[in-house]
Amino acid sequence: MTPQAPRPEEFAAGRPVLFRDATVLTMDPAIGVLDRGDVLVRGERIDQVGRDLQAPEEAVVVDCAGGILMPGMVDTHRHMWQTALRGLGSDWTLSQYFVFYYLTWGKIFRPEDIHAGNLLSAVEAVDAGVTTTVDWSHGLQTPEHGDAAVEALRAVPGRFVLAYGNLLGAPWEWVNSPDFRAFVDRNFSSRDDMLGLQLAFDVTGDAAFPEKAAFEAARELGLPVTTHAGVWGATDDRGIRLMWDHGFMTPDVTYVHSATLSEDSYHRIAASGGTVSVSAESEHNAGQGYPPTWRLRRHGIPVSLSVDTSVWFSADLFSAMRATLSADRTREHMTAHETGETVVHNSLRARDVVEWATIGGAGVLGLSDTIGSLTPGKQADLVLIKNDRSPAMYPILHPYGHVVYQATRADVHTVLVNGTMVKYAHELVGADLGRARDAVAATVEYARTAMGEDAWREAVEPEIPETETISNPYHYSDYRGEGVAVRQQEG
Repeated sequence: MTPQAPRPEEFAAGRPVLFRDATVLTMDPAIGVLDRGDVLVRGERIDQVGRDLQAPEEAVVVDCAGGILMPGMVDTHRHMWQTALRGLGSDWTLSQYFVFYYLTWGKIFRPEDIHAGNLLSAVEAVDAGVTTTVDWSHGLQTPEHGDAAVEALRAVPGRFVLAYGNLLGAPWEWVNSPDFRAFVDRNFSSRDDMLGLQLAFDVTGDAAFPEKAAFEAARELGLPVTTHAGVWGATDDRGIRLMWDHGFMTPDVTYVHSATLSEDSYHRIAASGGTVSVSAESEHNAGQGYPPTWRLRRHGIPVSLSVDTSVWFSADLFSAMRATLSADRTREHMTAHETGETVVHNSLRARDVVEWATIGGAGVLGLSDTIGSLTPGKQADLVLIKNDRSPAMYPILHPYGHVVYQATRADVHTVLVNGTMVKYAHELVGADLGRARDAVAATVEYARTAMGEDAWREAVEPEIPETETISNPYHYSDYRGEGVAVRQQEG
C-alpha cells in the first residue's frame, strides 16, 4: 500500500523531514548523483545524505519517487520591483527600456509600488524553486523606497540579497548621504542569513571616475558591489580600466552581463577574482551583447545565472539554464560553420549550467559554505522537481539534462528554504500570493493613469519603422515552359 502523503500542517517547526527515494543531484563532487537517494533535514540544516536512511520516529517522510531533488537555485541579478509591470516591455529594445525607466517613467514609482513589485517577485521566485535572489533594486529613489523593498522581502519566506541602487541618482552622492547610512543602520545593523545587502551601481567610463567615492563607501561599509558591465552602448572597457587602475576590482565585485568586453577586460576580471552574472534570455533579446559564457569559461571566471527582469523575460532559472546552454552551443556551432567545420563534441554540458544555477550562484554571493549543494551541515535550501501528471517528467535518464531541457517551474513540487517548507505538493505555504496580486493591481492602475493611455499603448506596442523589402529575383511572370502554369503580365 502506498503511504499517504503528509499534509502541509505536519511540517511543524522542529520536526525532521526525510526526502525518500529521489534522484538526488547533490552538486557536491564528493557525493555526486544518488539514484533512489534520501536527504534528511533537521531544523535549518541538512543532516544526512545517502541511501536507505533511517527515518527518525517523529520525521515527516516525503515520497520523492519519480522526482529530482536538488539544491535551491540562486538568481544573482533580478530587478524585482519591475515585476509590477510584468511583460509590459516584451517588444522593447534596450534603448526603449532606458527611455522608459531612466528618462521618462522610472520617477513615478512610489515606495508602495516598489513594495508591490518586490512582493510578487519574491513569491514567484520561491514558487519556481529559486531560494536565493539578488534584488538588483535600482528603483530606490529615496530611503523610504528602500524600506519598502526590505519590508516586502522580509514578508516572503525566501533568502534574499538587497542590491541597493538608484537609477535616477548619482551613486557617489546617495551612498554617502546621511539618509542612506541611516537606512543601513535601520535595516542591517545585525547579521541576517535571510537578507543581505550589496551596492548596485554602474561605471559609465567617465575619465574623472566619479564612482570612486561609491566604491570607497562600499569598502568602508564592507559591502560587495554588483555592476552592469560590458553592456553595448552603456558600459564598456573604459569602466573596467578605471576600476582596475584605482584598485576596485576585487573578488567582492560581480559584473552583470559582461557581454561586450575586450580580452583585456576579461583578463582583469579573472586576475582580480571577480565573478559574472549571465542573463542569457535578456542578452539575446535586449542587445547587451551575445551571452559571454564561452569567453568566461576560457578565462576561468566564475559564472552565475540570472533572469534580469520580468518586465521583459521569464523569471525562472529553468528558462535561464536553457537559454544559456543554447546560446553557448549555438555560438560554438556557428563559429565552426564559418570555417567549414562540424562540432562533434559539446564543450558546455547540462551539468555545467545546473551548477551555475546552484553552487555557482552561491559562490558568487560568497555563500558556497552555506548553500548551493546538498551537503550535510549546510542550510536546508532544496527543491523537489516532481510532477506525476506531466508526461515530460518520465523517464528521467539524464537528470541534469532533464532539469535543463524537460522540467519547468510547473514541475516544482516542494521547496525548503532554511529548513522551512515554503511550497509543498505544488502549493505555496506561508507566502500570500493574493496579497501580492492585490498590491500589483493597484500599482498597474496607478501607473497606467499616471502615464496616460497614449504612453501606455506606446509602451506595450512600440513603433516599428518601415523597412525596405528585398527584391526577390524569382518573382517573375515571363517564364514559359512545358507543364508550367503561366501568370499573365498585367497591362
